[in-house]
Amino acid sequence: MMRCNHRSFKPETLNITIKSTMPDHLKTAVIGSGHLGREHARVYNALSHTGHSTLVAVCDISEEAGRKTAERFSAQYVKNYQELVGKVDAVSVSTPTESHAVIAQAFLESGTDVLVEKPIAKTLRQADEMIALAEKHGRLLQVGHIERFNPAFQSLAAHITAPRFFEVHRMGIFTPRSLDIDVVMDLMVHELDIVSALVKAQVVKVEAVGIPILTPKIDLANARLEFSTGCIANITASRVSGERLRKLRVFQPGEYYSLDYAQQEVAMCRLMPALSGRPEIVAGVLDVTRREPLLAEIDHFLDCVRTRSTPLVSGIDGRRTLALAFDVLSKIREHSARAGLNLAFDEED
Repeated sequence: MMRCNHRSFKPETLNITIKSTMPDHLKTAVIGSGHLGREHARVYNALSHTGHSTLVAVCDISEEAGRKTAERFSAQYVKNYQELVGKVDAVSVSTPTESHAVIAQAFLESGTDVLVEKPIAKTLRQADEMIALAEKHGRLLQVGHIERFNPAFQSLAAHITAPRFFEVHRMGIFTPRSLDIDVVMDLMVHELDIVSALVKAQVVKVEAVGIPILTPKIDLANARLEFSTGCIANITASRVSGERLRKLRVFQPGEYYSLDYAQQEVAMCRLMPALSGRPEIVAGVLDVTRREPLLAEIDHFLDCVRTRSTPLVSGIDGRRTLALAFDVLSKIREHSARAGLNLAFDEED
């Protein structure tokens, strides 16, 4: 994961004019050109062809990585993000989590709308500061919980009215990417956001366990959430699995749904009223119009920037999910102490 530096800069060295004042054409930039940053740059470049926005710059402290991404998408390379402050309309922050707050705050204060990757920040205090700055300066703050924009999830969400139980698995093959955070903040955070969005109720009880396998941090975790409605969610996340698996199953009275994020498919079973004899169970699939979730997410962000609409995943949403992730980590810490596990926790955990 690449980092942008915070050193002094010379604005006159940057060949970008002051940001656009036309709401229908936006100047955009991407801060960080690691795995996610490159994908953000690709999507912004693709959306440039609509005529409503232009990717003007890619920033990364690594000149080799940043310049390579910038040149690939015909944008300018910038080593220091501060050179872009006040000169773009919208920006994606896809740097390591520890730098989300300081970078996002600089852009929010300058009048730039911000899409920050998940988790929103390293601490709840930082998240609160980001939300307050966005409100103070009338800027948009969207958080990159990408699965909210998965067409299969959006199709499923329209059918969930009284969820009673969730069984969720998000498993990934080990890579050296995102090792600055544990599996709760890296992978489980997606499902904490998704389940909370579907249940729409207060979490009243959290139980969780987690273990290190290939790193000093949590590589495998399981959390059990109980909501005020009585709904239970059992969530497992692993970054050391032998296969990639991203599935959610949800049960509500008379209905069962199975969501496959990767395939963008939703299977369903429904108990039909008995007209004569026994009730009938009907199986089928929901209609899903497939689309790349990241494309949908950034397209939505830019549309919100143009129309000044509230993002689907606001800073407040991101802050709520971060708080829940900290609750999960707190329970893992308690279990780790009882089990004598030598887990590495950040101070903010």
